[in-house]
Amino acid sequence: MRRVKYQLFTYQQDAVARTGIAVGDRWFDLETAARRAQQSSIAEASIDELLQHWDDSCLVLARLALQLADDPQPFGRCELKPADLQLLAPLARPGAIYGAGANYRDHVEAMARVSGAKLALDPKKEGIPPWHFLKAGRSTLSGHRADVPIPARTERLDWEAELAVVIGRRASAVSVENALDHVAGYMCANDLSARDYLVRAGVDASSPFRFDWIGHKCFNGSCPLGPVFTPAEFVASPENLAIKLWLNGELRQDSDTSNHLYGVADQIAYLSERVALEPGDVILTGTPAGVGMESGTFLKRGDVMQVWIEGLGELETRIV
Repeated sequence: MRRVKYQLFTYQQDAVARTGIAVGDRWFDLETAARRAQQSSIAEASIDELLQHWDDSCLVLARLALQLADDPQPFGRCELKPADLQLLAPLARPGAIYGAGANYRDHVEAMARVSGAKLALDPKKEGIPPWHFLKAGRSTLSGHRADVPIPARTERLDWEAELAVVIGRRASAVSVENALDHVAGYMCANDLSARDYLVRAGVDASSPFRFDWIGHKCFNGSCPLGPVFTPAEFVASPENLAIKLWLNGELRQDSDTSNHLYGVADQIAYLSERVALEPGDVILTGTPAGVGMESGTFLKRGDVMQVWIEGLGELETRIV
């Protein structure tokens, strides 16, 4: 069967979250389109639910996408106007959200210059494994064009454009060579970070209370995702994607995922050694150079960011 690229999205209509499918520049409501195409097994499914049976879901979605591409006319009543949609984060109930720290070569080099710290510029070569933190789930999510409030007592709110990886097949102790077989798809992400919460002033450096990763990374809306979910089959390689972030129209981050210190496969293999990755889990794979901390520039109310990743779309977030 000929494969036609499609992307999935979640939107809100009359206070209800609905699933959509985009084929080319045409966007459709999934439920009505699936019923019209006699593919009712996916008609009422959210993206979260599709991920739980991703292999089966892919087959049905592929058939529907082909019908929508080849003969869209019968689906006219299912079509949506993208500009009129209130998009939500594609996932409503993600599993674990893992975040990779210090994973872009250019970012590590820039942070080393700013901080004066001796940071390993090639930790993989030195035999140092990757490291990750966790972001809380549903409460941290926000979608395309969402307003995210500045968290209380935060003056150093920062941006981090990232490639988000979504697991579609259970991964337990998988090899680097097989790791990408467990990926369902990809999204744009912005790992918003409250820098002033990372290190607690006045607390001894040896104290376990010195660092506050929850305060740093977890607050309402701190994990914008979207605008769409792109299945992995339509991304030739996650290690060759241009990634950019604009702040109020000014380009601040401009890099490529080829600058990953640990690739997506490396991260999946490492994480799955300790804990099984389940369908719906998300990995934020690190951010490139150009974050606000490097220049001492931080977000304020009214600021607007756009994260763009090649082939995945553009995710917009406003700070309020």
